[in-house]
Amino acid sequence: MISIEQSDDLVNVAVLGEMTLADYKQFEDHFVHAVRFRGRPNVLVDLRDMVSYTVDVAWEDLKFGRAHLSDFGRVAVVTDDQWITWAAWLARVFTEAQIEVFDEYEEARAWASGGPGASE
Repeated sequence: MISIEQSDDLVNVAVLGEMTLADYKQFEDHFVHAVRFRGRPNVLVDLRDMVSYTVDVAWEDLKFGRAHLSDFGRVAVVTDDQWITWAAWLARVFTEAQIEVFDEYEEARAWASGGPGASE
């Protein structure tokens, strides 16, 4: 299951349980809308409660990222999973976005929104 909230400066995504292709498509639609009406959105992805994801989600993420190379601003990923951390590091090669991984939600939110405590 996915939860998406939009503020002026941030697309905030949280995944609970298994992330499915339908969940990812929901994120895609929201992100494309944000790009169209707000420019390059910053994204906060909270994966602390994600249990798993389907293989088609990984493939869709790769395709979507390639199609939107320059549309992402900052991307903060909140996780303690080393595989996700590694995948986020690898994703830096395929996008112009600034991608950082965090253990703490509030620190990730501050960085993603460019607010106090955020550093380049």
